[in-house]
Amino acid sequence: MTDQDKPGKAQLAEMFRDFIDAEYVIVDEETLRPYECDGLSMYCEMPLIVVLPETVQQVQRVLRICHQYSIPVVARGAGTGLCAGAMPHAEGVVLSLAKFNRILSIDPLARSARVQPGVRNLAITEAAAEHGLYYGPDPSSQIACTIGGNVAENSGGVHCLKYGLTVHNILSVEMLSVEGEKLIIGSQGLDSCGMDLLALITGSEGLLGIVTEVTVKLLPQPEKAQVVMAAFDSVQQAGDAVGGIISRGIIPAGLEMMDTHAIRAAEDFAKAGYPRDAQALLLCEVDGTAEEVQEHITQVEGLFATFGATSVRTSQSEAERALLWKGRKSAFPAVGRISPDYYCMDGTIPRGQLAHVLTEMQRMSDEYQLRVANVFHAGDGNLHPLILFDANVPGEFEKTEEFGARILELCVEVGGCITGEHGVGIEKIRQMPIQFNEQELVQFNAIKDAFDPAGTLNPGKGVPTLRHCQEHRALETKPAPASMTTKGAA
Repeated sequence: MTDQDKPGKAQLAEMFRDFIDAEYVIVDEETLRPYECDGLSMYCEMPLIVVLPETVQQVQRVLRICHQYSIPVVARGAGTGLCAGAMPHAEGVVLSLAKFNRILSIDPLARSARVQPGVRNLAITEAAAEHGLYYGPDPSSQIACTIGGNVAENSGGVHCLKYGLTVHNILSVEMLSVEGEKLIIGSQGLDSCGMDLLALITGSEGLLGIVTEVTVKLLPQPEKAQVVMAAFDSVQQAGDAVGGIISRGIIPAGLEMMDTHAIRAAEDFAKAGYPRDAQALLLCEVDGTAEEVQEHITQVEGLFATFGATSVRTSQSEAERALLWKGRKSAFPAVGRISPDYYCMDGTIPRGQLAHVLTEMQRMSDEYQLRVANVFHAGDGNLHPLILFDANVPGEFEKTEEFGARILELCVEVGGCITGEHGVGIEKIRQMPIQFNEQELVQFNAIKDAFDPAGTLNPGKGVPTLRHCQEHRALETKPAPASMTTKGAA
């Protein structure tokens, strides 16, 4: 099909208005503007059209029209993603699933819930609470992020060490193919025969289909949970303490680390009682029966003291526990108090490399003359360094992006990977050839071709083309594309 055969913007909008309320077919620039980026607002692009359907049938018709005319489609949830995975295509349609926001059913006996993709992560736990249940993954953005986006990026959270990522907490998805065909991936059973397509879809970043329903697992609320907070004079000591806990066979519900910049910013905002003079802070939560928690708390407190903690504090009430986590979960926005802009990275490393990688990042911080606030899931080695910069200073964003690329390359060098839960999107696509060889990338492209031969679902994200790989296999970061604008992320 040639470009002359494709409908123009006005004609395409009229096609959509045949079955979607005109109010939810957005074409004017002012109303399109909020959709130009996701949470990683340094990468922006204005979409051609945004549509907000409210039934599966409407989504099917949108997909069929776009497939017929080879028009790119970018699915969008709450827009809280941090890898530019939901950045629009200039000649494409943004398919917002914001109106798919209903919890369809909760089965307390099967410990599961059927939800639409626009349901907020936290809303699932709130709805399940009356049954003594909750949904395990809890990203810091859980108050706003949606379950469809969590599936797309395989999101985790502060409790993913013990309870796993999204892939470990869903049973099935209802998905529409690029042609609008409805598919059911997974089942309510404990296991499914054949290939594990559910794991393939989870984390596929909207490249393989559009999720319209998710069945999630629900967990029983633990009898008791307590948090131990420990302060250290160095990140080296804190990193060693993390390894010490895991080596003892204790699997905390959450094990988080913050460095001095993050501690002070979070404390100024949340007033959680964090020690402002600490160079590193660990939050270790243990849960289970009262006896189990007491035993593990005693061990954790002793281990922290052994590894040189300058202070150790254990929550004595549910309110105090919630306040300690509020500081951690507020750290990202709180860092906006100490810098005009920040760039949030996401890489994963072996736990044994934690101290080495943090030390190397500090060296690079000095080299680039850019501060780094570290907030991350220490228990499973998922780093979230926040590079602080000022987009108003010419060249500083480019320097920040280069620094971020080197952090990801360091993660791969020590045996880790370029993403833990934020996805690849556009942000990390230049690092994909560093982690994966050409044969592996060929396989990724073959999977994409099997689901979406024309490449119209979220094009240009996640999986680089082989030509792109050849262009970017060198370690240096190239200049930002013309479609990128620099905006503050704070």
